[in-house]
Amino acid sequence: MTPSVTRGATAAAATALAAVLTAVGCGSGTDGGRQGPATPSAPAATGTGPYPIPSDAAEAEPLPAGSGGTPKGGVPRPDDVDQADADAVSKGALTVMGTFDTTVDRGPSDAEVRAASAGWLTHAYAASLSKHRPRAAPGAQWQEWAGHRAYTTVALQKAEDAAKPADTDTEAWRQWAVTTTPRGRDGWTGEPATVPAYVHLTRKAAGEAWRVDDILFQ
Repeated sequence: MTPSVTRGATAAAATALAAVLTAVGCGSGTDGGRQGPATPSAPAATGTGPYPIPSDAAEAEPLPAGSGGTPKGGVPRPDDVDQADADAVSKGALTVMGTFDTTVDRGPSDAEVRAASAGWLTHAYAASLSKHRPRAAPGAQWQEWAGHRAYTTVALQKAEDAAKPADTDTEAWRQWAVTTTPRGRDGWTGEPATVPAYVHLTRKAAGEAWRVDDILFQ
């Protein structure tokens, strides 16, 4: 991972990735692959998504999903890519999970619902994300974006680390730098945010479709 890959990235990211990969902390299940040990205590936040997390939300009843509409610009579906290609599947899933639209979504986690519904994720990972959906309304940042009727665009850059294990027939890891930018329909553009994303993919046998079994955002 070079300094140009992510804004503010440091050697700590590579160190954390090495620790995660060494421990093989898959975290969320075994669909199509081997279940690893418990997720290590690396700085990871499964299911948080590549976007700023509201910090001013109070506890409340779980929010329902949004309208189910399509974000501006659309999002890829598994059938749009070669599903036997771990690069293509991990990139597609991250794009969906980083793309949301304040005119159709109640909050950023609705992007996770879209990814699960489209079939990018293993059943176990989708269930884990559903269980941990936010229990409160989005915070002030989301409200600011909503005031601009904003949506996000996503750019990804491959950022593989030397510690990444070699692919097997049923398990693969991919690392990306994910940059999301909020853009208002009124011409406003927010500050882009870039985070490393470590994607664990599994499948039942060689040649079958990969599915995302966990994503660690740092």
